[in-house]
Amino acid sequence: MGTEGENVRVIAGRYRLEARIGRGGMGVVWRATDQLLGRQVAVKELVLDDTLSADEARQQRDRTLREARAVAQLQHPNIIVVHDVVEDDERPYIVMELIDGGSLAERISTRGPVDAREAARIGIDLLGALRRAHDAGVLHRDLKPANVLMEAGTDRVVLTDFGIAQVAGATTLTESGAFVGSPEYTAPERMSGTRTGPESDLWSLGALLCTVLSGESPFRRDSLGGILHAVVVDEIRPPAQAAPLLPVVRGLLERDPERRLDAAEAEWMLRAFLDTGRTPRRTAAPYTPTQRDVPKSRPAPSPAPPPPPVAAADRPPRPSTRGILVAAALVAAMAGAGVSAAALLLNDGGNGGGTPPTSSSPRTPSTSPSRTESGSPSRPPATPAPTVTVTRQETPASTARAVPSGYRLARDPYGFSLAVPDDFTRDPQGERVFYLSPGQTVRLGIKVSDPETGGPLGVMRRAAAKGPSTNPGYRDGTVTQTTHDGQPAALWEFTWNGFTEAEGARHTYDLCWEEGGRMYDVWVSAPVGKVTEAKEYFDVAVDTFVAA
Repeated sequence: MGTEGENVRVIAGRYRLEARIGRGGMGVVWRATDQLLGRQVAVKELVLDDTLSADEARQQRDRTLREARAVAQLQHPNIIVVHDVVEDDERPYIVMELIDGGSLAERISTRGPVDAREAARIGIDLLGALRRAHDAGVLHRDLKPANVLMEAGTDRVVLTDFGIAQVAGATTLTESGAFVGSPEYTAPERMSGTRTGPESDLWSLGALLCTVLSGESPFRRDSLGGILHAVVVDEIRPPAQAAPLLPVVRGLLERDPERRLDAAEAEWMLRAFLDTGRTPRRTAAPYTPTQRDVPKSRPAPSPAPPPPPVAAADRPPRPSTRGILVAAALVAAMAGAGVSAAALLLNDGGNGGGTPPTSSSPRTPSTSPSRTESGSPSRPPATPAPTVTVTRQETPASTARAVPSGYRLARDPYGFSLAVPDDFTRDPQGERVFYLSPGQTVRLGIKVSDPETGGPLGVMRRAAAKGPSTNPGYRDGTVTQTTHDGQPAALWEFTWNGFTEAEGARHTYDLCWEEGGRMYDVWVSAPVGKVTEAKEYFDVAVDTFVAA
């Protein structure tokens, strides 16, 4: 049992707790002296749930100590050094190196956001720490600015609280449905309880990078229900300050864990930014049939592009996790926070099952290639349109937005502007304008027209109804009602057989909305092997689009 002096306690007969230097959901951190070795240390006194039975409390202590000892085996300059793990008076304590300096959260609070180069440096150091831990089978589970220390004098980045968060009940939905921890930094799959793995820590890093660049998490809302909605359903809009690192941020904030940017490539991209001042685009992630894509007007003949990677073609279909994530998060929110389904602003849009959008992308919008729109559809669309109401504060379309690295701002003669990749060339085709990649393998299209009957949703439904006749092999088509910058919008995604057998199947993202008495349609079409980079082009085009 620890002995207590006037202001001092000694635990395990060795560590003298002298001053409390921090407190969090997991416990109290003390500045202490290791009396055996005569050195200053930090001691975390972990709080145990006093509502547990004696047997449950013992199991929790054992699990905590076991995981802490696993973390103690990690050796990396950006991971906190764990010196010892002890138990005193049936309470676990973790003895760590003492870092002279505050947390990253305190730094942002007192000094404001950092620039892109500093964010890249922090990201590289944290990725190194995560890779070392993940290789050893240790997950962090609570990566956030408050758990990153910045050493005074050296600005060394130190990740702390490794491997303890889940054991201590943080960053997860408990069996009772209550939410504790840091939901703004919690991956959607972990929030819903569908899976936990290294990819979840990488999502948290993406949110952290947004925070250090802008001063605020992109998922901050006024309520737990709002945060759950933002993480699982809402359109993800990285802050303007993230533009130089946008390919990394978007890759890390990919809702589908299978498509999320991995640690090795994220680190490579950040290092390339520090070396060149430009962030390279990520390589294509494996394509999964759950992501729809489709082009519409056949381009002029061009050399046949290379076929998609064999790995992408050989990947077996797997069910989309998006519906599972939404349903689980809603149930948890309602149970743990008293949030109703209506409060989360989700409804089934008449499909009878409340199925949310199937897109695994963080953003709500999606685009498809050019299409013909003549007359009313002869039959209903293949997939009913669920409704998603975005609750965030929209950014006015008239506001200029940052152009990411690797893009240029195209001020089009047709009366709009948007960011397109540097190597894309303009190709007007009648009432449509295309920006084409070298070889025309990726096609970014824009159409400006007068409003039509039924609005954007009606236009997209009619186009989807004609999909089988206008796009050979049309499949996996979905139309989703949404908003764009506060205006009514509809998102259409689909896949079809493509222009040539050599190229193979293509995927299309298509967003249509009304604004200022005009109707705008923006889409991107690409081979399924390039769907990841195509989604980035689409997101950037929609994010930066400004009407005349």
